[in-house]
Amino acid sequence: MTEPTFATLVSRWYERNARDLPWREPGVGAWAILVSEVMLQQTPVVRVLPAWEAWLTRWPTPAALAGDSPAEAIRMWGRLGYPRRAVRLRDCAVAIVERHGGEVPDRLDHLLALPGVGTYTARAVAAFAYGQRHPVVDTNVRRVVCRAIAGEPDAGPATRPADLVATEELLPVEPAAAALASAAFMELGAVVCTARAPRCAVCPVESVCAWRASGQVAPAGPTRRPQRYAGTDRQVRGLLLAVLRDAPGPVPHQRLDQVWHDDVQRARALAGLVTDGLVEPVGEESFRLVGDGPPVPLPRP
Repeated sequence: MTEPTFATLVSRWYERNARDLPWREPGVGAWAILVSEVMLQQTPVVRVLPAWEAWLTRWPTPAALAGDSPAEAIRMWGRLGYPRRAVRLRDCAVAIVERHGGEVPDRLDHLLALPGVGTYTARAVAAFAYGQRHPVVDTNVRRVVCRAIAGEPDAGPATRPADLVATEELLPVEPAAAALASAAFMELGAVVCTARAPRCAVCPVESVCAWRASGQVAPAGPTRRPQRYAGTDRQVRGLLLAVLRDAPGPVPHQRLDQVWHDDVQRARALAGLVTDGLVEPVGEESFRLVGDGPPVPLPRP
């Protein structure tokens, strides 16, 4: 009798133990899955769930979002963090309408060509929305493959071409089974084969895990140093955006001056928001979310 493959073991476990997440429900469309994948980048599931539901209630299709302003996308993004994702998602919706008639494309090259859609997101949509065979590799998948197959405790901070190759070699040939395995690898890394406290006793591949066989020595410290937030430009940017999101129109410079005590840091953070296309000046003394109102005339040369 043939032994089950690595992918089979993990897929069987996934079918019994996967978290009940709305973007995994049968019949969920490619747009909803694309939105979930963008929101889940660097953001915990518990914070994404209400934002995802609210976003799709307001903009159930790419055309609906494309027809609204970037400012409204930023407002709806709320406090999910990294708000440039909201603008990129709207840019992506515009491109889907203009290039693909409002339907999220199913070809990998077309997905990769969309604004703000990178290697991971494109393959995730192709696999999870369209049941295609692609290696879907995030931090969790890299850790699972690195530990179970290579016997190493951690895969490092960035995805490499070799990670895609190693993961693809584990996928079943049949596309639907490969898509299921991709979701299963990701779930295993998220809830069992975690970075700091892996639950090896309940792992479906514990008996064939190379890292477990080697003695399971966890890395001494995190692969990447946790980012400090308090007192950083990122915190100041968030405070400024919160004021601008809540405002019905342009916000005077004097109001923004009250957000943070350090004039130099506050000015730097505000300039960064303008450079990133999240905020725009209105005249010489006010600011607003980008696109929040009539076009701002360009300065005369």
